[in-house]
Amino acid sequence: MSLRNTLEFLLYDWLDAPALIERPRFAEHSRETFDAVMDTCERIARDKYAPFNRLIDSEEPRTEQQPDGNLHVVLPQATYDARIAYAESGMLAAAQNYEHGGMQLPYLVEAAANAFFGKASISIGANLLTVGNANLLMAYGTPSQKNVFAANEFNGRWTGTMCLSEPQAGSSLSDVATRAELEEQGDPLGPRYRLRGNKMWISGGEHELAENIVHLVLAKIPGPDGKLIPGVKGISLFVVPKKLVDTQGQLTGVRNDVALAGLNHKLGWRGTTNTLLNFGEGKFPVDGKAGAVGYLVGQPGEGLKCMFHMMNEARIAIGMAATMLGLAGYEASLEYARTRTQGRPVGAGGKDASQAPVRLIEHADIKRMLLTQKAYCDGALALLLYCARLVDEQHTGASGAADEARLLLEVLTPIAKSWPSENCLEANSLAIQIHGGYGYTRDFPVEQYWRDNRLNMIHEGTHGIQAMDLLGRKVLMEGGRGLKLLAARINDTIEKALQQPELAVYANALAQALARVGAATKTAWATGQPAEALANAVPYMQAFGHMVLAWVWLDLAHTASSGDASANEASQACIPAMSFFYRYELPKIDAWLRVVESRDMTCAEMPEHLF
Repeated sequence: MSLRNTLEFLLYDWLDAPALIERPRFAEHSRETFDAVMDTCERIARDKYAPFNRLIDSEEPRTEQQPDGNLHVVLPQATYDARIAYAESGMLAAAQNYEHGGMQLPYLVEAAANAFFGKASISIGANLLTVGNANLLMAYGTPSQKNVFAANEFNGRWTGTMCLSEPQAGSSLSDVATRAELEEQGDPLGPRYRLRGNKMWISGGEHELAENIVHLVLAKIPGPDGKLIPGVKGISLFVVPKKLVDTQGQLTGVRNDVALAGLNHKLGWRGTTNTLLNFGEGKFPVDGKAGAVGYLVGQPGEGLKCMFHMMNEARIAIGMAATMLGLAGYEASLEYARTRTQGRPVGAGGKDASQAPVRLIEHADIKRMLLTQKAYCDGALALLLYCARLVDEQHTGASGAADEARLLLEVLTPIAKSWPSENCLEANSLAIQIHGGYGYTRDFPVEQYWRDNRLNMIHEGTHGIQAMDLLGRKVLMEGGRGLKLLAARINDTIEKALQQPELAVYANALAQALARVGAATKTAWATGQPAEALANAVPYMQAFGHMVLAWVWLDLAHTASSGDASANEASQACIPAMSFFYRYELPKIDAWLRVVESRDMTCAEMPEHLF
């Protein structure tokens, strides 16, 4: 079945997207406008992205030295064309107010429409960070920063990045060493600083796709003694344009002191430029002085608070990227299994050469691998759209519902990022397996899908970091209220499913899983020692994620069997896929939770010399 078919079932039957139209912010919309947005994105993805996915993988970004000695990034023309088409669609500003050139589109519909691009070619553009960058400035920037930087990102003139990591620090933001020294308080674009430091792994950090690049940079303001404050409390956030601009958003003709030091050549996502940037090394002095000009965003020392506004959006988007790559691999392997003949019917002995070969899909183990992919990818897509619906609830719902949505998002975000990035990667591995030896060659796209997806367990917070965030903070915050809210919603689904005889056995299995995860959460923290509780944070997150996906599948099955759902293939496939997940996947939580409940220290206490 098509992605469009699945999205329509999830949006209109399961999540009731049309109900959002009753809210003032979305009052000018209708199902027809939602469908029109989906039509546009599906068409652009089909015409401008999908045909070039293999091209941008083989012709990855490279640098050429210009006559003045500067490095110039060379990209295929398809990358420029795809970005122009996306910008002209209005999707960069889809969720923004009408007065800011936006559509006031629900985030739920925006996320669903953007899924087409993720499936067509995940790395052909840098739209994700541009939108997140601009959204952050709309939340924390000064009026001038909103009108100059955010507005020109939304209209497509400029692109945006996020600059957190440094070569020596990686994910350890407390070790950020980039300095920001105050130069002028009264600049119309905000307090003006000079930045010096290096940033690594910057997606979209240098290119010629737009006339300017807006970098959001974490840096530390030195104290009165000239020393940087240790830890994360001294981190501030700055907007640092590649080219300096005036208060009307026009280029001044002055290049900022931001220099490309080199490109990172990655396993996957090869179409996206990934860079090492030097800030303030003096290669492009401004007013005769070294130091990149940057403008403070928000308050000094609150850089992480601001940046995590963008990070949380990015984490949900990374989960969607992982899901779409998994789904692309699933569809490719399904098509291959339907057309490739291999082996004989098992019932006829399996080796009778007089029997005609059968298609791969007629083998039980091939169906197992296909069902695994479907359960992972369709389930992850449903979870991510549920989270998108919570974003709309947080911003447009009544106060009580908005606060519940906020807390549920806090608990679910680590799962929304990490569960798809682990399990949809496994789906890509199974897609290769179904192709056999051909899958391990570049003749088929499934090897690229796996390579592209392998990054998603790393960027925007590694798998282990997400696990520690879940068990170490999210399930405990506000006295565990977020976890209780999630449990209440799961119990609501259980109660509904118990009323349907064909779903009762699954409802009881989910109730047991919920109780087991709840008990394991308490047991992990029984001694109050973080070292013991977090030693097995990843197995905890794996079990928690499988419980959440079991809940999603049961809720989908309930919708599909309630009689109100449209009779399309997506709804008809829900109960078989749900049944598979409960039989083959949900039992895995027992092994994961055993080490959590015992606070097993085998890994934590392993002597280094024995490795």
